[in-house]
Amino acid sequence: MDVKQLEQELRDDGEIVIHAFEEWAEKRPNKTFFHYGEEDRRITFAEFNRLSNSIAHNLRAMGVQKGDRVSLFLMNPLVTTLAMFGIWKIGAIYCPINFNYQGRLLSYQLNDTQPKALVTEQARVPLLNQVRSDIAAFDIILHSPKEAEHDYDPEHAEITLDKEFRWRAFERLLQGKSENPATKIEYGDTANIIYTSGTTGPAKGVVQPYRWIHNYVFYNLKFQHPDDVVYNDLPLYHVAGAFANIARAAWTGCTVAVWDKFSPFEFWQRIQTSGATSAILIDVMIPWLLIPEETPEDRYNTLKQVHMQPLPEYHNKVARRFGFDFVSVGYGQTEAGAGCVGIIDEFGDEEGTPKELYKGYSKEEGREMAQRLGVPVIPGNAKIKKGFMGHSTLLLRAAILNEHDEELPAGKHGHLAFRETLPSVLMKEYFNKPQATLETFRNSWFHTGDGAYRDEDGSFYFVDRIGGFIRRRGENISSYQIEDIMTSHPKVGVCAAFPIPAEEGEEDDIVVFIVVQPGEELSEEELRVWIKAEMPKFMRPKHIRFVDLLPQTPTFKVEKYKLREKILRELGRKS
Repeated sequence: MDVKQLEQELRDDGEIVIHAFEEWAEKRPNKTFFHYGEEDRRITFAEFNRLSNSIAHNLRAMGVQKGDRVSLFLMNPLVTTLAMFGIWKIGAIYCPINFNYQGRLLSYQLNDTQPKALVTEQARVPLLNQVRSDIAAFDIILHSPKEAEHDYDPEHAEITLDKEFRWRAFERLLQGKSENPATKIEYGDTANIIYTSGTTGPAKGVVQPYRWIHNYVFYNLKFQHPDDVVYNDLPLYHVAGAFANIARAAWTGCTVAVWDKFSPFEFWQRIQTSGATSAILIDVMIPWLLIPEETPEDRYNTLKQVHMQPLPEYHNKVARRFGFDFVSVGYGQTEAGAGCVGIIDEFGDEEGTPKELYKGYSKEEGREMAQRLGVPVIPGNAKIKKGFMGHSTLLLRAAILNEHDEELPAGKHGHLAFRETLPSVLMKEYFNKPQATLETFRNSWFHTGDGAYRDEDGSFYFVDRIGGFIRRRGENISSYQIEDIMTSHPKVGVCAAFPIPAEEGEEDDIVVFIVVQPGEELSEEELRVWIKAEMPKFMRPKHIRFVDLLPQTPTFKVEKYKLREKILRELGRKS
């Protein structure tokens, strides 16, 4: 597909998500757009459009203009989505904050973003009061759940905002003018500022134009039918929940079924209640779904397409148990969007999702679309190398670079980098961090910070974060490889592998901290017997420790530096 054809594809989709949503509100006004599972509330496209329009007009009346930043600090995904759409409708910038933040994490992001207004909820009031003296003044819009609502919390219901805060009720924004604001928005305008977790330094705000969102969901749009139902239990301060799920549904006229958070015990009941056909399963979710004993009824559900991030080695086992016809894979990043894509056809011409429950495009139509877009389709029973991410996408050109930013040949490990096929596909910059922006975009390449390689067929494979390599017995090992093997043990839930300096020589010793599966018991002796059969000698950890929890950032990335400090103290060595 040449550049002109690609530009036409984007125009056909509708370049701006909120404008595409408004068209669906005209074409299918009575169709359910937002099914809020926590309260079994169904809101049509027309009603959701009216409500978000009222928010937009009220924000404008408060003085929020195109290009102004509006922060959101709340868990409730219905309020978040209404506010997000209202913000976009006037060309303001969506700036979500992790609802787990408090103290310095919270004040840092608010001070860095300097929003014109903040949308929050009653449960966050104590956290805002805590940092009042550390943040600048701005308008606050407060969602206060009523006693009958699921997120009403009597413990926080009577706590009031510090008297120095200026605030108004979120419910007031749902009233008043309800026509489309008709704001002129172009694909290069800024839509969002999404913060990375900042494990090695202060968190960085990723400035995303509207076309970044289009890049991120481009392939999702092509495979999505208006009769599909998208399931979401991911937080909306991350791109997967807010854009891959919510924005995708708005763009394609689908229903999106939303819950506040993942529940392994309620997951399948939610799928049945909503009739969901599509979902994202991140790595920590899948083991929980496999715990119950397998039954012939497991496959009797509507879920036909699942995105697994990252792809587990046992994907086919999961797909065949639950009837997932297709498993999608790829490379997704807050900065780069979607850089690689691939599809695994888990059943071929066999029936996966029962015929009477199947909705949307047929399997054959899906395969034809993949062929048209150049997406590799891999049989489910094929042997797939670890770290498989698929091929480079149409909107980005991927390459593997050495330390001089020269492209490496197939099979060589290096730095995964991208260049845009069209303008405004990648992030614009790191907000308020010009030096970090220049470093990331050096030599006209966007550097992801991830190590990878490609094979002769043009498929890309994730290896590890740059700097995550372990040198042992003359071999380069990635912590990802070790963790991937360790978590294949049936009693291992999650783990973290990392190097510490060897007691002798210039190489590394390998350390693994392990959280055992719920209800299981595992000894180091038993695990080492298993490791001997599963791992080459150079990859086996010298130190194994069992813990109840792994320390994590508020965005759920494991803080390995804390574990490293812990083991070195235990060994009586300097960090």
